Amino acid sequence: QVQLVESGGGFVQAGGSLRLSCAASGSIFRINSMGWYRQAPGKQRESVATITWIGSTNYTDSVKGRFTISRDNAKNTGYLQMNSLKPEDTAVYYCRSWGRFGDYWGQGTQVTVSS
Repeated sequence: QVQLVESGGGFVQAGGSLRLSCAASGSIFRINSMGWYRQAPGKQRESVATITWIGSTNYTDSVKGRFTISRDNAKNTGYLQMNSLKPEDTAVYYCRSWGRFGDYWGQGTQVTVSS
């Protein structure tokens, strides 16, 4: 019912910025919570940032003050603005949309931050 496609990943030097996008299809995205998760090689997948359908946000401590999650329900799109990137931010970033009707994940987009 919901399909998610991430884009915007790439290569950036430490201190740089990227904006990830999560384009959604399906009728329930607007009422779902959504979030960004990341997984680095050899590490567990972790939550980076989440946002509810009414706009309440939460961030993992390591990205507070650097990353901003947002959503544009009119465009069925979620975003993750990443500033002051660090090498430890290198990971595959995944978009997630979940609610009472299901739990959906995108395919991921690679973010690589060089030192």
